[in-house]
Amino acid sequence: MPDQEIPTQEVLIVTGMSGAGRSTVANALEDLDWYVVDNLPPQMLRPLVDLAGRAEGALPRIAAVVDVRGRDFFTDLQQMIQSLRDGTKLRVLFLDATDSALVRRFDAVRRPHPLQGGGTILDGIATERSRLSTIRESSDIVIDTSDLNVHQLANSVADLFAAEGTPGVKLTIMSFGFKYGAPFDADMIADARFLPNPFWVPELRAHTGLDPEVRDYVLGQPGASEFTDAYAAALAPVLDGYQRESKRFATFAIGCTGGKHRSVAIANVIADKLATLPGVAVSVKHRDLGKE
Repeated sequence: MPDQEIPTQEVLIVTGMSGAGRSTVANALEDLDWYVVDNLPPQMLRPLVDLAGRAEGALPRIAAVVDVRGRDFFTDLQQMIQSLRDGTKLRVLFLDATDSALVRRFDAVRRPHPLQGGGTILDGIATERSRLSTIRESSDIVIDTSDLNVHQLANSVADLFAAEGTPGVKLTIMSFGFKYGAPFDADMIADARFLPNPFWVPELRAHTGLDPEVRDYVLGQPGASEFTDAYAAALAPVLDGYQRESKRFATFAIGCTGGKHRSVAIANVIADKLATLPGVAVSVKHRDLGKE
C-alpha cells in the first residue's frame, strides 16, 4: 500500500493592534477548521509548530494569536517569526485600524487599552503602534478593519484562508415530528402537514419516507412538487445572505406529525435541490425516524 501523503503544514500568526478584530479573526479561522491558539507567548510558537509536525497531518493548519497581552514575552515575536520562516509555510496576518476607530471600539466596550497605564486610550494606542511597527512592515498580509463590521472581516478571512473547496455554509436539513417538539436549534421551520399522511394508508404505514413507495406517494400529492420547488427557490437567497453575513452553519427543519413519512421525503428533496447551490454543503438528519 503506498504511503499516504501528509498535508503540508500551514502556520498563521495573527497579530496587530488591540481592538482591530483579533477575536473575530480567531473565530472565523476556527470555523474554517484551523486549529487556533489564542494569546500565545512567542516562545511557545516553536513547541506548538513542532507538536503539530509530529501529529502526522492531524493539525495541517494552525493559527496562533499573539499580541501585547503577552507583555515582555511579546518582544521576542519578530525573532521567532524569522526563525520559523525556515522550513515552515508561515504567514503573518497583521490587523490594523485607525486611531479613531480603535478609540470608538474601546469606548463601546468600556475597557482600557492594555498599554495605556495611567494615561488615555490614545496613549496606549501610540505605544502599541510603536512596538508593532517592525512587525507590521514585515507581515505578509495587512487588513485595515476600520470600516469593516465583524461579518465583513470574517468574510475577508474566509477569502484569504479557506482551504480549496471549503463551503461558505454547512447546512443541515432536518426532518422531525411535531409530536416530539420542534427543534430549538433550527434557523427555519417548514410544515409538511398540508400533505395527506401516509400513516392512514395501511400498506404504507410501516414504511418511512426513505422508502420509494412512501416517497412517491408524498411527492405525488397535489402541491408537493410546487412546495419543494418554491421553498428551495426561496431558501437560495437566504443562503446567499448567510454567506455574505458570515453565518457558516445553518439548520432548516421540515416537520410532520411523527417525523416518519412526509417530513422525511420532503427533507430529502429539499436537500437535493439546495446541494446544487454554490458554496453550500448539505447534510440530512432525520431526527425522529425510528421513534415510533
